[in-house]
Amino acid sequence: MPGPIQSIERAAAVLRLLARGSGRMPVGEIAAALGLAKPTAHGILRTLQGVGFVDQDPISGKYQLGAALQELGAGVLDANELRSRAINRADALAARSGESVRIAALMNGSVSVVHHVFRPDNSEQALEVGEVLPPHATALGKVLLAYDSQLAAAVREAELPALTHRTITDRAVLGRALTEVRRTGWAGEIGEYRSREAGIAAPIRGRGGLVVGAIGITGPIDHLCDGQLRFRSPLVVQVRDAASAVSRDLGGAQ
Repeated sequence: MPGPIQSIERAAAVLRLLARGSGRMPVGEIAAALGLAKPTAHGILRTLQGVGFVDQDPISGKYQLGAALQELGAGVLDANELRSRAINRADALAARSGESVRIAALMNGSVSVVHHVFRPDNSEQALEVGEVLPPHATALGKVLLAYDSQLAAAVREAELPALTHRTITDRAVLGRALTEVRRTGWAGEIGEYRSREAGIAAPIRGRGGLVVGAIGITGPIDHLCDGQLRFRSPLVVQVRDAASAVSRDLGGAQ
């Protein structure tokens, strides 16, 4: 049976030391307190800083606990931060695709729309911020369902209501669809939530690669799909590129 990994134990000790401290600590003091060589302590601190668990004061060079530890405790990225980091990317995606763009995140165990950019054609549209989406019947929901074990467990215990004649209600079929989402890095829906509407979505990743949300486009089926109901490849690429760009902005480059 494999033993403990020393580097992880040392990183945990650094975090505990900073948590007990009354303020910022220099690398030399951290190394001395833990009995580490200064280069070893510095390497651990730089790694922890890279994932947001430690911050370094730019003037003094001292270290303290980082804001990402609060995100870890909450389990999700704050929806306001997600929206603020993604707003420019969402606007650009709407302009390129010509379709409505929505960003969704898990809030209180549900898939909720946290940002919505209208389709840029001056048509009458309703703002969907705050709308709760069915995970099994929307592209945004499938993305979050594919990567979140708690949401997946909740869906397994609940019914899969048929919202249209195309909605997936068979758990085995849904399971295969989610496996495909993880394989390809994007999800699609064709008339599963609203009968004349299609959607394409991709995951947004935060620090360490954790999926913290999803971004996608929705529009008429004939806009997003060809005559054989295959998703138009340029639109899939645009959505995935937008998701990757937001992920890079959040420190979770894909």
